[in-house]
Amino acid sequence: MSFPPNLKYTRDHEWILLEGNTATIGITDFAQGELGDIVFVDVESVGKDLEGGSVFGSLEAVKTVSDLYLPVSGTIIELNSALADSPGAINKDPYGEGWIIKMTVKNTSDIDQLLNAAAYQSLVS
Repeated sequence: MSFPPNLKYTRDHEWILLEGNTATIGITDFAQGELGDIVFVDVESVGKDLEGGSVFGSLEAVKTVSDLYLPVSGTIIELNSALADSPGAINKDPYGEGWIIKMTVKNTSDIDQLLNAAAYQSLVS
């Protein structure tokens, strides 16, 4: 399992990478391993303003369906369109090509409340 130190993490197993006020969000290596083979990504919240902690979509795996939670408040601006044809990219590269959404963050200081890599690793170990 990997825990990139440049990311922040949630207790719900999402990661976030902030660049300016735009954030890229996906699920962690731990989460994809627990879910198993991901077969479908459902995100219908593009263009919507959502509060941190809100459900922004779901992942369907062979054995379960899991909600996706927004780490911080903001507006979802993009869905990774490659996941429509290749949802398994989340399993193969959860921190790279398996990203799920991009969003504009309402208050970038909210990210400081999330877990760093060491704290997240402790949570799942």
